[in-house]
Amino acid sequence: MEVGIVARKGNPEAASVATGIRDAVRDAGEAVWIDEETASDLDVEGKPVDALGDCDLAVAVGGDGTFLFVARNAGDTPILGVNLGEVGFLNAVPPAAAKEAVLTAIEGFLDGSMAVREVPRLAARADGWESIPAANEIVVQGARRGPGGGVDYELRVDGSPYASGHADGVLVATPTGSTAYNLSERGPLVHPDVAGLIVNEMAPDAGMAPLVVDVDATVTVSVSDPDGAVVVSDGRNARDLSGPVEVTVERTSPPMRIAGPESDFFEALKKLS
Repeated sequence: MEVGIVARKGNPEAASVATGIRDAVRDAGEAVWIDEETASDLDVEGKPVDALGDCDLAVAVGGDGTFLFVARNAGDTPILGVNLGEVGFLNAVPPAAAKEAVLTAIEGFLDGSMAVREVPRLAARADGWESIPAANEIVVQGARRGPGGGVDYELRVDGSPYASGHADGVLVATPTGSTAYNLSERGPLVHPDVAGLIVNEMAPDAGMAPLVVDVDATVTVSVSDPDGAVVVSDGRNARDLSGPVEVTVERTSPPMRIAGPESDFFEALKKLS
């Protein structure tokens, strides 16, 4: 079995926890490595994060941002998150329990009993282009927000018109992402067990209420502006598209696969207040 560990960049506590996990996995007789940047700080050999796709287990040490960074590079490799004092919707394991949690996951992998739950990811497509999969949300927006910015759009769900007009943009989120950008745009909190997607217009001139649709729904954002639109995946990898353009957002494969104990959604919500 091979385990890859990625620690939050520039964080001594994360590097220390990662080192402890590495040593425990080595002592268990399994192959293990730490990401190149953390390994460089520790003066040990590391591997690039894109090697996570060849691992049997990826370990993210940090906050939810570190977890999502790992997910963008892990493909369908299960990810176990160690939480360093963050809200912890994705990283459920405290540092003191990290070694035990990873060793338990290893035992489960070896005997075929490792618990892994899958959560949806989204992709945007337009004119032959496809975005990097998003665990939280896809945003279709103007080049800038606020007065004089935004986009003119028509929003459809499974081909049926839902809303149209002018807004800063349109956001499509997974339940995982309901607590992130969607929440800041006054979208609903959605429990992670709900098989749905959230469609949320961002500061519309006169929009509809945020909408929860089936997880397999197709959401289409048609932008009529000649200036086009910008599509953003999980706050990164912005893509400028010439207009007019039609952007389709749907669930994509592989899903994000999460190993280890499940976080308490309601306890994590308390940390948002």
